[in-house]
Amino acid sequence: MGKTLVDIKRALDANVGKRITIKANGGRRKTMERSGLLEETYPSVFIVKLDEQQNAFERVSYSYADVLTESVELMFCEEGESGVIKA
Repeated sequence: MGKTLVDIKRALDANVGKRITIKANGGRRKTMERSGLLEETYPSVFIVKLDEQQNAFERVSYSYADVLTESVELMFCEEGESGVIKA
């Protein structure tokens, strides 16, 4: 993934609609892992529609700065492949 916010946004724009797994820092040494579809990107944030069976929430949003500062790690799951995306 890119080294700037614009590069990160462009990379996510190219993957809208694809399956994604998110590892997010939950604070106090907690890491949350969620999976779903990259639903939409906006100028400052991106939205992930979560799998209904695994999560109490329907959607979550993260900022591109979260990816840049490595608070959030994204893994795109292609058919038979998976790729880790970091800033």
